[in-house]
Amino acid sequence: MEVKAMTHLGDRIGLVGLAGVFVLAGALAWIGGDSRADESVVDLSDPRIGNLTAYISAQCYTRTEDDSGRVSNPCFTCHTRGRIPTYLDDHDLQLSYSLPGDALANPWTNLQVDRSARVAAIGDAAILDYVRTDNYRDAQGRPILAETLTRDLPDTWDLDGNGQWDGYVPDAYFDFDEAGFDRTPDGGYSGWRAFGYHPFPGTFWPTNGSTDDVLIRLPAVFQRNADGRFDLSIYRVNLAIVESLVRRRDVRLDPVDEIAVGLDLDDDGILGEATRLVFDWAPLEGRSMSYAGQAGALQSKGELHLAAGLFPEGTEFLHSVRYIDLDEAGAVRLAARMKELRYARKNAWYSYAELKGINDREGAERALDPDILKSVPGDFERGMFTQGWVYQGFIEDGQGSLRPQSQEETLFCMGCHGGIGATTDTIFSFPRRLGYETYRHGWFHWSQHGLAGIPEPRLEDGSYEYSRYLEINGAGDEFRANTEVMERFFDADGNLLPERIQALHEDMGTLLLPSAERALTLDKAYRVIVEEQSFIRGRDATVEPPLNVHESLIQNQATGVEEPSF
Repeated sequence: MEVKAMTHLGDRIGLVGLAGVFVLAGALAWIGGDSRADESVVDLSDPRIGNLTAYISAQCYTRTEDDSGRVSNPCFTCHTRGRIPTYLDDHDLQLSYSLPGDALANPWTNLQVDRSARVAAIGDAAILDYVRTDNYRDAQGRPILAETLTRDLPDTWDLDGNGQWDGYVPDAYFDFDEAGFDRTPDGGYSGWRAFGYHPFPGTFWPTNGSTDDVLIRLPAVFQRNADGRFDLSIYRVNLAIVESLVRRRDVRLDPVDEIAVGLDLDDDGILGEATRLVFDWAPLEGRSMSYAGQAGALQSKGELHLAAGLFPEGTEFLHSVRYIDLDEAGAVRLAARMKELRYARKNAWYSYAELKGINDREGAERALDPDILKSVPGDFERGMFTQGWVYQGFIEDGQGSLRPQSQEETLFCMGCHGGIGATTDTIFSFPRRLGYETYRHGWFHWSQHGLAGIPEPRLEDGSYEYSRYLEINGAGDEFRANTEVMERFFDADGNLLPERIQALHEDMGTLLLPSAERALTLDKAYRVIVEEQSFIRGRDATVEPPLNVHESLIQNQATGVEEPSF
């Protein structure tokens, strides 16, 4: 069965040119007319930006030292020594607020808003009805936004005025089989595959506001055998090879016929049946690895690249951020409604030396001028560019339909992806994929299996990751505003409760999942922000202003953290 063609990449891996529009200063125009004369359509035609440091997240304004002198350190999760070829080492940001002058006044003023009255005015039934309404697919299961972008594009979304949408058009159907592959209405494959993962500590835990999911897709050449025909077995193997390279470890496999694949996957010197893919990439010692099928042929010609810690060019990720729903028993589950749809595609290959050059150059510029701002080429229509990747996003309009993010809203995404030491080739999720021993070997969508019942992740030294976060941060979120987690895991003196930590070791859902009451409150708080369309002032679903937030800072002000954590 042939996979749905990815026409934006073609049969080979092409480089998609960017507009090269750089972020500009100014105010953002919000509402205006369009070709449909619909005043509800957000006017994106003005690309000017009011907050030039929108790439610095609200969490970077956390007040880490309380009035009693007790210090919390949520910063270590993001700001750390990168693993080469992530050359960035920004662990110094655990110790001081080293922000450019334009960022010293906290621009995320939504954190200062009390939404209590508006949240209280929204009924439980109303918010549940809202979050259970699918704003991505129509009644026939087709992506609604794709229809708008390709057939009824508003003039004010067409930045270059060429009469067409030049960015990503949503093409996932969110109809997953037992192996996590997304299936098209005709029974084919879209190329997207869902995977389970350990959510990154802090903000992206559902208890702090949102559920989410992530899909990966490799280009069509990775899905074809040497004869150029779609081959699901080849695609599975190539996904495993990419995982092995990115995570730099062996990967367990369902039994694979190495003769059919044409590779000695388990590195035992013979072609037989492999149940393990061996990571063996040491080019300075004359050892490398190869992709399977058509991708392997292109790699041998130098038209595709392979290296540890890097995804191949053409790799795509699709990340939906969603509301929190409740099942019949009141347990938390993934909502049908999306808050955001985020897309990433690796357009260009950068070698280790080139990535080091980018990091060294940016570091030298910051050393010469601490007020220098991050330069981000691109625009909201084609996406914004960093280290070979292009990022683009869609977000709810005031009525709850998905629309493209504005220039400033897109810039919001560009600090964490490519601007911190914690990512792998700018990506958070895939290196955190669940292992072979988990449900469906980790290849599933969160609608098929929830977070409950999955053991807590462990770090390479054997320690428990989430328990360590609670210990170092002294809370379950950066602002230390999640009182439910505080009451669940800490005693009155701020000490962790051993029995709760033991339960967490066995089931990460005990920490990550909020109560039904908190889930609905978080949904309501974010719904208020959607109605206001005030995303440029912050997206955190707070009801009352969190106390542990700086409204302004002095450049290089000490955080109170004396020793960095890694």
